Amino acid sequence: MEYWLPIIYMGIMGLALLIYVVLDGYDLGVGMLVPLANEAEKDMMIASIGPFWDANETWIVLGVGVLLIAFPVAHGIILTSLYLPVTIMLMALILRGVAFDLRVKAGDHRRGLWNKAFFAGSLIASSAQGWMLGAYITGLQSSATSLLFSALIAVTLPALYLILGCGWLLMKTEGDLRDKAIKWARMAIWPMGLGLFMVSIATPIVSSSIAEKWFTWPNAIWLMPIPLVCIICYGSIVMLLNKPRALSNNNGWLIYACTVAICLMASLGLAYSIFPDIVIGGLTIWESAASVKSLQFTLVGVVLTLPAILVYTFFVYRIFHGKATALSYE
Repeated sequence: MEYWLPIIYMGIMGLALLIYVVLDGYDLGVGMLVPLANEAEKDMMIASIGPFWDANETWIVLGVGVLLIAFPVAHGIILTSLYLPVTIMLMALILRGVAFDLRVKAGDHRRGLWNKAFFAGSLIASSAQGWMLGAYITGLQSSATSLLFSALIAVTLPALYLILGCGWLLMKTEGDLRDKAIKWARMAIWPMGLGLFMVSIATPIVSSSIAEKWFTWPNAIWLMPIPLVCIICYGSIVMLLNKPRALSNNNGWLIYACTVAICLMASLGLAYSIFPDIVIGGLTIWESAASVKSLQFTLVGVVLTLPAILVYTFFVYRIFHGKATALSYE
């Protein structure tokens, strides 16, 4: 148990953060697209994420909670190093929550202000998350290379969220807004692709340990499915966007599904790249783990909490499936 408990907790934390990216990613993407729509479309876009957006953020709370409970030493190191971007992200998420309600409740004369606030909160939170990911991959260093790499992912991640947001709108909306979502996705897909390519090239350059794991024999062969699946999914998105007739009301989910597959492959690649470290080049999961008795005790709570959140998430998405309806605060 002493060997496997940290691995179990690491897997739970990784799963929670992956689900957060997939779910909260689309509503952050929709938030960044709001300025491109007219007033009626803005309301429909907000309505499409209304039942889900705050519940989606539960997953990042679970992920950070597991980090604190299971790996307290790493929690202190990581959050201390990322104090500024974490604070910026939290403030941006709070701004989104306030803007979500006040854009209507504050009256028509203030709606434009809160629409801009919702956009700003979405963009800032997305960029802050990208910066944190970049800093984490480079081992929480403060060198010029690390800062440049963090800035690169801070620009890349919002493009990924934009594609998730467009995919969500293709599933949840109809008519002109759906057509606009296709146009927006066409604009975002190329920055996303360029960003993913640059990150794929830069990651082994900034981390020699990651480069060794990926480019030695026979690892390079059996890891090949990860980039291949990403390329196939990316090519499928480009092909679908260039053939709008292929995106009928019944298969708009393909854009979202392909983007989720890219996120999954990227997560698997990252997990392989950093394991068994939790602070890259600094601490392994066993060096950072809490005592076995503490892990065993808290595992009971995690085993109860994780299925409960999964069931709740499934229930909410099942209840509110189908096309979004007009926004109402009554």
